Amino acid sequence: DPADLLQSGRTAPIGQGKEGMSHQNLDYARRIRELGFRVTPQRQMILDAVCEGQGHTSLEEVYARLQAKAPTINLATVYRALEFFGKLGLVVNADINGRTVYEIASETPHHHLVCRQCGRVEGLPHYYLGQLASQVRQEFGFAPDLDHLTISGLCSHCQRG
Repeated sequence: DPADLLQSGRTAPIGQGKEGMSHQNLDYARRIRELGFRVTPQRQMILDAVCEGQGHTSLEEVYARLQAKAPTINLATVYRALEFFGKLGLVVNADINGRTVYEIASETPHHHLVCRQCGRVEGLPHYYLGQLASQVRQEFGFAPDLDHLTISGLCSHCQRG
């Protein structure tokens, strides 16, 4: 039931395949319908604006892109839609350098190493955390959500000072 999915806090499974979700390789409108929800013109435009960010994009950046096309969409609508897409597993967010950024979810989880001194962001492949998730499950009986993690610290350049 679509309402149960939204209220449960769970995300919908993305499905199987080699490629992540993006504007080019997934019909996310079809995916939303498959999950039992309507695809409104506003939702379509908001997803398009996230895709146009080509990676990490803030709420404000998504909103600015939309204002050029549809000035009647307000910031609260954009925020609610991003939260909705997150619950459906279509969009993920992360806190990077003190700001929340959004991107289209991918089939393969990915993570970020963020330097707290210079702000540099580097990708971290999921296989580093996959083993951790297995150990936590095995030792604690706990299923961690490690789909889009941000780890802060000092990059090699800043460590050298």
